[in-house]
Amino acid sequence: MDKNIGKKLDGRYEITELIGVGGMAEVYKGVDVIDNKPVAIKILKKEYSENEEFLRRFRNESKAIAVLSHPNIVRIYDVGFSDKIQYIVMEYIDGITLKEYIEEEQVLTWKDTVHFVIQILRALQHAHDKGIVHRDIKPQNIMMFTDGTIKVMDFGIAKFAREEGKTATDQAIGSVHYISPEQASGSVTDAKSDIYSVGAMMYEMLTGKKPFDSDNPVAIAVMHMHDIPERPRAINPDIPDGLEEIVLRAMEKNPADRYQTTAEMISDIEAFKANPAITFGYYQEESEDAEDTRFFNTSQQAAAVAEKEPEPARQNVYSGQRSASAAALYPDQGQRYQQRPAYNNGYYEDDDDDEEEERSSLVVPVLTAVVVVVIIVAVLFVATLLGGLLKGDGKNGDMKMPDFYGMDYNDAVSQYGNNIKFVDDGSEYNELDAGLIFEQSIEAGTPFKKGDKLRVKISKGMETVEIPKVSEMNADMARDQLVQRGLKVEIKNSASTDVQKGYVIKSEPEAGTEVHKGSTVILYVSMGVEAGQVSVEDFVGMDADDAVAIAEYRGLKPKTEPKASYEKEGIVVEQSIAKGEKVDEGSEIILYVSSGEAPDGEIPFTIPFPTDANGRFAIDFMITNEDGTTNVDTSGIILVPEMNQITQNIKGSGENVEVTVVLTNVNTNARTQLGKYIFNFASGSVSKQSEDIRGAFESVGGFNKTTEAPTEAPTEAPTEAPTEWTEPWTESTTEYVDPNWDPNAQGGGDGSEWY
Repeated sequence: MDKNIGKKLDGRYEITELIGVGGMAEVYKGVDVIDNKPVAIKILKKEYSENEEFLRRFRNESKAIAVLSHPNIVRIYDVGFSDKIQYIVMEYIDGITLKEYIEEEQVLTWKDTVHFVIQILRALQHAHDKGIVHRDIKPQNIMMFTDGTIKVMDFGIAKFAREEGKTATDQAIGSVHYISPEQASGSVTDAKSDIYSVGAMMYEMLTGKKPFDSDNPVAIAVMHMHDIPERPRAINPDIPDGLEEIVLRAMEKNPADRYQTTAEMISDIEAFKANPAITFGYYQEESEDAEDTRFFNTSQQAAAVAEKEPEPARQNVYSGQRSASAAALYPDQGQRYQQRPAYNNGYYEDDDDDEEEERSSLVVPVLTAVVVVVIIVAVLFVATLLGGLLKGDGKNGDMKMPDFYGMDYNDAVSQYGNNIKFVDDGSEYNELDAGLIFEQSIEAGTPFKKGDKLRVKISKGMETVEIPKVSEMNADMARDQLVQRGLKVEIKNSASTDVQKGYVIKSEPEAGTEVHKGSTVILYVSMGVEAGQVSVEDFVGMDADDAVAIAEYRGLKPKTEPKASYEKEGIVVEQSIAKGEKVDEGSEIILYVSSGEAPDGEIPFTIPFPTDANGRFAIDFMITNEDGTTNVDTSGIILVPEMNQITQNIKGSGENVEVTVVLTNVNTNARTQLGKYIFNFASGSVSKQSEDIRGAFESVGGFNKTTEAPTEAPTEAPTEAPTEWTEPWTESTTEYVDPNWDPNAQGGGDGSEWY
């Protein structure tokens, strides 16, 4: 069994099962016991958790990622770091990955593809706006609900792995099938790397094939850097032209030729959704006849002029960069794709060998024409380029300022120093690592001219402070000391028998630990000797919802159970722990709530007999219900002294049921009232109104006489007992009256001495 299952992290997140294993972490399903909701818990693997530098960067990035809040991004609830375990608590998604969906469907419709991709791009747009690049976009990191809603997860993971010296093919980064060329080559990556990965995913969704595939991950990475993928429509002709253009532009090798922002790509997809027949003109075709079709982007058309004599095979190159001069030379070029010729190892092949022989005879004059055209085109191109640079307002003269947030200053100067003059505008403590740019004077995306100055501020890293010793210190004083050091404070009450109430038991992290300014320190403050004890309130008579809320607020765990009662439905009629009793915090209390039904029940009722009584008797229980109905329950023949008591189960309904007990001497048919009682079938209790057991037996002749019995038989034979109890009762009263009973002859005792 996994050693982590069953653990409770920070006393809050209980791990229940393993649901996934990745290159850097293991993912578990768990329960937030405080909010009572399922969560996903990602725990870093041992090789990463033992690297201090990695942990420092991971901690900082995790805090940045935790601020992301978007409906298409998996939410981060909490992060935890200790000497033994590092984890991230995330939103639990009850769905499948996009990879699983693609494997099931093989090829997605263009409508489904667009539906999924727009959600992914919007999630990335939100992250990019916060300065966070994903760097590991792949179907395995995209979760999908049954309604088609997309959630992107695992931001920043690939960055961590690469910074630890791992290559793009390392398992920590995951699949290289969607990696951008700059990632594969180890160059600096930015938001445009995510756009490339989205394009690669679109390619797979629409065609059912990955852009590049091999058994060797290194080979795949090299293909991303140098090879051109097969055209999507060559695999699936049902793909609309405009959508193919979007995919190819997102997958340009050169980042400058791709969509520069997710917003640009979203804009094109929205335009395509509005008109699926649209084409964008990012790529042009140049065809001498129907059998020889090649594709060029507009910046390649000038060179194409010089290649009227086709070669046996020419590499297909896509690029999103446009050339104004080339466009001017080819104003009639159609802005659409045609069916491409056979593709072989990245090259096009001409199938007509006979035409090749025919053309060879024209080599000399054609070459002469080619040279002339090349010179003319080169002069026009250089003139246009220089004119744009000098004027500063041409499309190719102005460049767009990159986003340098989070980029190493030295890397920025090395990569862009030829076009931008960087000015160090000072260093400050910042949440980014030391040496990274966190502010720039020209906003990203703004046009600029070569040689423009860019003032940047460089991070000194996060300032650290040492946590002072605050244990056994007054909580308010301890808080002040920590706040003065730039730390945040969280108070948690805790039971203690050693530390007086209101004083700090311990801090977390402990005293002497170096932490970043702005970090949160938890102070465990003593609640005193009786900490953790709850004095139970009287919940009887309260509305059940109110009682539950108050019980929970007091630290109890209330549980409700229905109970028949004449109280209004939903009212607490009884509780398992008495009012005023002190119990431990977290103790369970059962609140019995009225179901609104009459409390029917059965109560066993025992009547003892005098030890010196003798004879054959019967006892009748006259039950008068609250609704006025009456019924009789008879015991049968009782032999005394052989039987010293009788127990009868009395059935009834209500809380105020009157039961009259009548004793009959079977031998003489003499009858009298033994007692009168009130039965409460809701509580199962019986209260006595009147009772004289010995007097009743004496009244019906239940004792042996001390004198001899008369020799003559009575003049009248005893009559049989009536079959129904109707005669002894009057219409106006429910009290039983014996016609032979003399109240003055009744014994004065109440019968209590027989219990």
